[in-house]
Amino acid sequence: MPAFTASAPGKIILFGEHAVVYGRPAIAVPVVQVRARAVVSPEPRGEPGSVHIQAPAIALDARLSDLSPDHPIAAAVTAVFNRLGVSRPPACNLRITSTIPVAAGLGSGAAVSVAIIRALSAFLGQPLADEEVSKLAFEIEKLHHGTPSGIDNTVITYAMPVYFMRGQPIESLHVSQPFSLVIGDSGIASPTALAVGDVRRLWREHTRHYETLFDAVGEISRRARRAIEHGETEALGPLMNANHDLLREIGVSSAELDRLVVAALEAGALGAKLSGGGRGGNMIALAAADLAPGIARSLEAAGAVRTIISRVE
Repeated sequence: MPAFTASAPGKIILFGEHAVVYGRPAIAVPVVQVRARAVVSPEPRGEPGSVHIQAPAIALDARLSDLSPDHPIAAAVTAVFNRLGVSRPPACNLRITSTIPVAAGLGSGAAVSVAIIRALSAFLGQPLADEEVSKLAFEIEKLHHGTPSGIDNTVITYAMPVYFMRGQPIESLHVSQPFSLVIGDSGIASPTALAVGDVRRLWREHTRHYETLFDAVGEISRRARRAIEHGETEALGPLMNANHDLLREIGVSSAELDRLVVAALEAGALGAKLSGGGRGGNMIALAAADLAPGIARSLEAAGAVRTIISRVE
């Protein structure tokens, strides 16, 4: 039996984070410069049913049976077995590597889940279709994020720009004119579940105010979709700035993210905003291709621990 390998890209949210949890639209795109990779190989001398899991980045080296059922990696493996009706799989090794920063808004958890689901289902001779992969990854996302929107598993599974509304069919987003993004990592961990939980608490306490904020974010996402599909990429800059201001009012920005946003704008970015759960993690800046390297340097000078220049097309 051969080894099977699968990989999945990172992702970044362009518009609509947090509001998407409350039924408003959001836009997300894959970030192919970073990836999660899973390799499943047979273990001929192992006991049937034995799964050895290695994930060096998180110092994990254990048997599946030794992990808690709600460990995200264990849950992904078990979900595949349950979906395929496999109660005693062939003994195998699962090795996971990733270049996607953890807790930075780049979808590391969903990418790992998608890579595992694809590699393991192929190893078992029943490769799952994208729709099934996304559904299973969404269930694992609940362990990472509590009440996820579904956008991470969707854009990562299909590896294409998407316009997403919770509970609605996936809509691919046609990019008429490619554009460049500079992604700046604040270096501060951003556990999405905590930010989402805090926003939910505030929404319950101030429902009318937060519904108004979410409506405004949703309208920005709709306007951004039209701009992207019509090739009016420069229009995205002011929309990014407006979205960031709303996210600040929602309560999910931070001094570090605000500083990076200002640094990007001063370096010539057309627009900039935080991306993802907030309170840390990443921000993004819309950049003319020739200015992107300089904006990346300015972000690093302002405190970004890493930058990625990504092309959306």
